[in-house]
Amino acid sequence: MEQSIKMVLMKQTLAHQQQQMATQRTQVQRQQALALMCRVYVGSISFELKEDTIRQAFLPFGPIKSINMSWDPVTQKHKGFAFVEYEIPEAAQLSLEQMNGVMLGGRNIKVVGRPSNMPQAQAVIDEIQEEAKQYNRIYVASVHPELTEDDIKNVFEAFGAITYCRLAHGASQTKHKGYGFLEYATLPAALEAIASMNLFDLGGQYLRVGRAITPPNALAGPPQAGVMPTAAAVAAAAATAKIQAMDAVASNAVALGLTKLSALGVPPAAALPSLAAALPLPLPLPPALPAALPPVALPVIPPPGVVIPRAAPPEPAAVAAAAAEGLGQQAALQRKLLDSSPDTLQQQESLSISGQSARHLVMQRLMRRRASRTLLLRNMVAADEVDEALHHEIQEECSKWGRVERLVIYNERQSEDDDPAHASVKIFVQFAEAEEAAAAAAALQGRYFGGRTVRAALYDQDLFDHGDLSA
Repeated sequence: MEQSIKMVLMKQTLAHQQQQMATQRTQVQRQQALALMCRVYVGSISFELKEDTIRQAFLPFGPIKSINMSWDPVTQKHKGFAFVEYEIPEAAQLSLEQMNGVMLGGRNIKVVGRPSNMPQAQAVIDEIQEEAKQYNRIYVASVHPELTEDDIKNVFEAFGAITYCRLAHGASQTKHKGYGFLEYATLPAALEAIASMNLFDLGGQYLRVGRAITPPNALAGPPQAGVMPTAAAVAAAAATAKIQAMDAVASNAVALGLTKLSALGVPPAAALPSLAAALPLPLPLPPALPAALPPVALPVIPPPGVVIPRAAPPEPAAVAAAAAEGLGQQAALQRKLLDSSPDTLQQQESLSISGQSARHLVMQRLMRRRASRTLLLRNMVAADEVDEALHHEIQEECSKWGRVERLVIYNERQSEDDDPAHASVKIFVQFAEAEEAAAAAAALQGRYFGGRTVRAALYDQDLFDHGDLSA
């Protein structure tokens, strides 16, 4: 009995340790695979572009973790390619789908996904993507900072019932990071939302919408079987020992010549209890096992690695309070949307804030073009006249109308074969306020600078924020 209990407990401990090692190995492999899924390679970059331009171009797809550009120490310029690493794989997938072949700085950039020297990670990546197909989740990026989860849900629920909506928050719970996940009840609703809302202008920012390629708990790994508690292991050991002892009784009965007893008229069923009673060690039941065993040091079963408690069912009062709070938030959203000078009496009388009507109301409230804070100056200098002194001179001159936040001098060529000396020079000046940019455009339009007539106009703010300087 003692040896049998020891063996069962040792097997249980060994199985648990092997299970923990397999779980840790799986988590490490999934972490490495997710890290590879977050990286994209950007090639054919113009040598005049800097890291901030690459960041502005790829930032709408999600939060960027790092940008690695290889620099030449002799020419003090980068080598024409960069690695962009996002915080989540969905952002990398969207940038791969929408930025490959886009013209940036006069060149069509090349975007390739998952540069990897670990081919063994592809199997784990395929496994993660297969798990993600079990959920009807979509990824939404470039969300306006003033929008809330209720606003996004009201807009997207026009395509179908939404079971989950969450925007990612950072250190502050009042501000989100500009991206989030939604899950629909059906797959067609999710696909329709992606097709309809991708690159949609919502609140002055173009939404980036795509299919989620990772499950909700990507690092958790596949479910593992739980470990038996110590009491259950001891009871299982006692049961195993009992069965083994019964087998030993049967074997001893055969060895002692049970067939001879049968020949003498003694039935085998009557002989087994007497032989079992003749054994030196009794066979107690599991509850009496600790008292019957001598003090033997048994191996201790380690506790399970992760325990996920089940949430208790909500109280009726809590459900009522949550419902009241939801109605209050819905009423507040109605007031926020309807107080913004509705155009028709029908909109003033409408109290519905769900489905298609909610989408139109939010669009009407938020689809307002932002006033541009960027001034574009053209025909001011030639390409060979661009130097560091020109940068300071223009910044000092434009500071007369307001605070200059950013100044970009861009040499635009129609193709790579054009002579750089004949490139068209564009000068972008971003002010702190839109009124300052408008005043500067009115004052500088038609002025003479170095024998040239300056052409000044406001530039589309959305294009400038996304790094598109070719318009």
